[in-house]
Amino acid sequence: MRMIFFLAMVLTGFAAEDISGFWKSLDDYGRPQCVFGVYEHDGLYYGRIIGTYDEEGQMKDTIYDPKGRADGVVGNPHTCGLDIIYNLQESGNTFDGTILDPTKGKRYNCSLWRQGEYLIVRGKLFIFGKNITWYPTSKDDFPKNFKMPDMKKFVPSIPQVY
Repeated sequence: MRMIFFLAMVLTGFAAEDISGFWKSLDDYGRPQCVFGVYEHDGLYYGRIIGTYDEEGQMKDTIYDPKGRADGVVGNPHTCGLDIIYNLQESGNTFDGTILDPTKGKRYNCSLWRQGEYLIVRGKLFIFGKNITWYPTSKDDFPKNFKMPDMKKFVPSIPQVY
């Protein structure tokens, strides 16, 4: 019995922390750029664009009122509501899958993991990569009266690129 308890404790130390939730990316000047919803569906994780901000830090584009278009995606769909991270599978203490640059239509391998309260997103091309920190959102990150989407109802839609 002690051996089972010990193995359970050791194995839990290697499990990845939950990455689901609403996350905000910032530009190089610390201004909000985008809010993503990271959600689980059938054992895999996906990341959907929920809203984007203008240069004054106001949310200008949402899944309820999409405006911007993803030029690099077949059909030129709206950016908000687009799944740009998909097929993330737990791999030790990270989740590995694919991330899409919707403006260029380029796909990259990626890894996501929690670092304290933050979510680290690493896009990779061969041996090269770049880490981006996403921050947890708060009520103040959304327009007044914004209805938070129920991510349990999200069904993944993987975009096709040119």
